[in-house]
Amino acid sequence: MRVLLIVASFLLLVSQTMAAEMGKFKYGDFKKPQKCGACHREIYKEWQESLMAKSFTHEWDQVEYFKLALPHALKEPKVAGVKGGCIACHAPLAFLTGDIPPKTAEAGTRANEGVSCEICHNITGSTEKEPFNFSYTIEPGRVKQGPRADAKPKGHKVAQSDFLRSAEFCATCHDEASPYGAWVKETYREWKAGPYAKEGVVCQDCHMYRAPGKAARMGAERADIAHHVFQGSHSTEKLAGAVDIALYANRKKLRPGDTLKIKAVLFNGKVGHMIPSGSSEERMLWLEVWVIDANGKSWHIPVQPKGFKGEEYTIADPNAYAYFAIGEIMEIPNFKGLKRDGNVPAGARIFRRPFFDPKGRMTICQWYTASNDLVDYRIGPRETKIENYVFTIPKDAKGPLTIKANLFYSQVPSSVGEFFKLPEFEYKPLLVNTSEIVVEVE
Repeated sequence: MRVLLIVASFLLLVSQTMAAEMGKFKYGDFKKPQKCGACHREIYKEWQESLMAKSFTHEWDQVEYFKLALPHALKEPKVAGVKGGCIACHAPLAFLTGDIPPKTAEAGTRANEGVSCEICHNITGSTEKEPFNFSYTIEPGRVKQGPRADAKPKGHKVAQSDFLRSAEFCATCHDEASPYGAWVKETYREWKAGPYAKEGVVCQDCHMYRAPGKAARMGAERADIAHHVFQGSHSTEKLAGAVDIALYANRKKLRPGDTLKIKAVLFNGKVGHMIPSGSSEERMLWLEVWVIDANGKSWHIPVQPKGFKGEEYTIADPNAYAYFAIGEIMEIPNFKGLKRDGNVPAGARIFRRPFFDPKGRMTICQWYTASNDLVDYRIGPRETKIENYVFTIPKDAKGPLTIKANLFYSQVPSSVGEFFKLPEFEYKPLLVNTSEIVVEVE
């Protein structure tokens, strides 16, 4: 009973937060980003290239909202709130002005501005001590929230804001609970439970790197201007080397028929939260281990199971299907689901936390998530994971043999990307890291 009361209070809180801000303002209350860019030229250019600027127009976000979340919200009362809830963070101007649902990106409305200057620099705080579900408070006007007390801009006033520089600021949108009370984004909470929070390293330190420069054309030269590139998992530069890999073999010389034991050690030494994080129900991170002989012939080695609960969701299975709610939402007759693991080779280790809908089926519809506590096999900050492999040397293998481990990442499973005809860059494998060793065959 106590759990039910907590969940009920939690959901009431979410609905109250939405009601407090949705439709409270007019589009005219917020300046267009181009206006800010007249003075803040470099910052504006960086923001234009970031996913903050594309948070609504991004191809997968358009598909996810207009083909899945919105139609689902219109037919299922339990998830009706996502009609506005998704927009609160992906197109906040539309949410704040009550333009719900907004028109698609093709219409070119101001919803396309995404998370613009006027959103972040007008946010004054949160209704929650540990924010989630767009719990920000916002006050548009001539006073902009900024990180410095000594700023003296020409076109507006500045109020120094500690909140703007805090991890809690990011949590207002990067932590989220579903209408069923399941946490479906916990990047802030993952950070807070880890070592970086204790050391005072916050989100902005990694995702808004600082360098000498000016914030505005006529601004003061400073040593630590925060750059607005917001690099994350969509960035190949940010992903590269995020997880270290080391390979070990129990023998350096073998003969055909011998058994080779391989150990892959992965260490998350650079990411301050779980990897993958955010919308982890759709993120893919997996390890492939291959043996390649001198003639170029290759063999993929399946990972050795460890036997933990829910492990079947962390080992790639080409015969496993999931995402059945897509067919129900889109009213596709006889929909059989999509390949759960896309094109990941059989037996590869997948680092994931599967989400399940109210019918107990694995889902990528985070708003339709009733539970996700079966297994969490992602890699935490400064966590080491060890994977074991066994390979029998084939009689026709030509030595030497190269053992190669590749850690890949993609934003959505390839099966989902292909089904929705997304641009290939949305789901193609990005190489996070690689490692290799060589053994001799006598």
